[in-house]
Amino acid sequence: MTELFIAVVPAAGVGARMGANIPKQYLMLENKTVIEHTLTALLSHPSITQVVVALGPEDGWFADLDIANNPAIVRVDGGKERADSVLAGLQACQSYNWVLVHDAARPCLTHADIDNLIIAALASDHGAILGSQVRDTMKRTDTQGNIIATVDRELLWHALTPQMFPVKLLTDALTTGLAGQSNITDEASAIELLGLMPKMVIGRADNIKITRPEDMPLATLFLQQLTQS
Repeated sequence: MTELFIAVVPAAGVGARMGANIPKQYLMLENKTVIEHTLTALLSHPSITQVVVALGPEDGWFADLDIANNPAIVRVDGGKERADSVLAGLQACQSYNWVLVHDAARPCLTHADIDNLIIAALASDHGAILGSQVRDTMKRTDTQGNIIATVDRELLWHALTPQMFPVKLLTDALTTGLAGQSNITDEASAIELLGLMPKMVIGRADNIKITRPEDMPLATLFLQQLTQS
């Protein structure tokens, strides 16, 4: 892998489901904030030369972190929705061919997963994402919480990050999707709206996104295991 890549980390969200008094990316995890673990995993990969962090306009925490002084980090103002933040970050990526977009609250990322993602994305014109196959029985409910169907889990995946796409393609996809007020839940969904098919890459199931309080001890355990391996 001789080509160098850039990463975008949307970090403008507040993480309301955590019930904390600060955004979840600034909660402490093994003596570092969540976002510090995330950025370290990206910056320490030999193929990633720069990371763009899209912050909320009122963010009062990031500047106080030691990692904020890393010369490989570029800060931009994020937007109201994830897609707005990623699009803002992409404006700093125009000199690169490919971009990896990764959640600020996924601190357990491994270099092996990044390697596999890069290989798959470069072999596809439409990019690739990390994912883990659904293991549990899947149910669909109505708005009152009544089970109305059991969904076949075969070929169903949990979409993870990073997600890697050509910079121009992702920029065009997000711009088009936002202009059409489409429901963009992740970067791959914007690409899919163009009728394109990104590749799915098997990723580690411990690449969890911290969303609820019970995710913190689990992430701590996973980080400890990764450190020991």
